[in-house]
Amino acid sequence: MEYDQKVVNRLKRIEGQIKGIIKMIDENKDCKDVITQLSASRSAIDRTIGVIVSTNLIECIQNRDEHDQRTEEELVQEAVNLLVKSR
Repeated sequence: MEYDQKVVNRLKRIEGQIKGIIKMIDENKDCKDVITQLSASRSAIDRTIGVIVSTNLIECIQNRDEHDQRTEEELVQEAVNLLVKSR
């Protein structure tokens, strides 16, 4: 699978969020604020996982060759399992 620049940009934003959280911790900011930012980072990671899994699923279905014996249902189930596993 090829990852496009949008995925990389998402990850760079998440990286910035994490660095901000570390700074907040170093500055002894209120735990509610730290948790809020951690939650936002986790949501961003979850959304990025969804983008990667869905993009990969589309590619798998569109570019399936004759040697791949999996049905579309099996490919979708595999994608769903990846999403569930990520939680």
